[in-house]
Amino acid sequence: MPVFLNTTVLGGIKMRKLTNGEISNLCMELALLTHSGVGVSDGIHLLADEEKESESKELLREIADKVDEGMTLAEAMESTNRFPQYVSGLIEVGEQSGRSEEALNALSGYYDRRERLVAQIKSAVLYPVILLVLMLAVIGILLVKVLPVFNDVYISLGGRLTGVAGGLLALGQSIYAVLPVLCVILFILVVTAVVTALNSKVRDKLYGYWRSKFGDKGIARRINTARFAQALSMGMCSGLPIEDAFELASSFQKDIPTAYARYQACLDELQQGISLSDALSDKDIFPAASCRMLALGVRSGSGDTVMEEISRRMSEDGEQALEQLVGKVEPTLVVVTSILVGIILLSVMLPLMNIMSAIG
Repeated sequence: MPVFLNTTVLGGIKMRKLTNGEISNLCMELALLTHSGVGVSDGIHLLADEEKESESKELLREIADKVDEGMTLAEAMESTNRFPQYVSGLIEVGEQSGRSEEALNALSGYYDRRERLVAQIKSAVLYPVILLVLMLAVIGILLVKVLPVFNDVYISLGGRLTGVAGGLLALGQSIYAVLPVLCVILFILVVTAVVTALNSKVRDKLYGYWRSKFGDKGIARRINTARFAQALSMGMCSGLPIEDAFELASSFQKDIPTAYARYQACLDELQQGISLSDALSDKDIFPAASCRMLALGVRSGSGDTVMEEISRRMSEDGEQALEQLVGKVEPTLVVVTSILVGIILLSVMLPLMNIMSAIG
């Protein structure tokens, strides 16, 4: 069995949330063991025995011991505080309906896609960020060091920098005057970034704040709606009543107040007898096309299958939108910084060429 957890000790704190890749690997291993007929407790003990890394072994044994004490797999995972609520919640749905293997496979595929997407985002963003820093450094040198040299040349020729070049020269002089303060601010930003990268608690707080403020906007909303659709699909496929499946799926969005309020309003309509497709459409949770597809699926008796297809399409749509956004970052940075450098150089060189031609 592959190692699914790497040891990271920060500030003496060993317990941390598992990464997407680690969750995907563990769920896949558990799904394979479940498919082969091995019991949950026996399967986790087997994984622990074959695990070579000490912290991974400790986590697996902790989960296995709690299952032996009578906890369900979902409860045991949740009690470790190492897994996202989405993992334990979806496994709970599977356990309640006897579809644990399907839940584990769904989670494995979901977190595998998230891991690949995160890796793609990192690789796509790293180069543009480095490029941006270098271009900003070049622009700063031009403003602070190069423009004053050109200004001295103009003065020696009986002129001075005016217009855009003069404004850029004044900007460079202002930047040079506050350079010590900028260095201090840059140092603070670097330290903050390092602390954030190394401290999982800080990252979780920042991520929680971001989700509460921006998790229901733009691409983030599409991705979170796809997660809701997948959980709702799993609940419906597991045989849970629609209201129960909906309530469980919406519980994963409690940290996004506006989204959770919208789901609760939709749940109220369901409890009043309104159909699922109409309620989702009224509260603008799913696109109109998806609601029509769901309505047709419910009428034909295949609502759970249609919901599964809707969740798959929404997941792919959200991931593609994010990929497209990331793909626009690099060319945008290149174009913007190139234009800035070109403006600086042209604003200096064109007047100089006119002066030289007049002298010549």
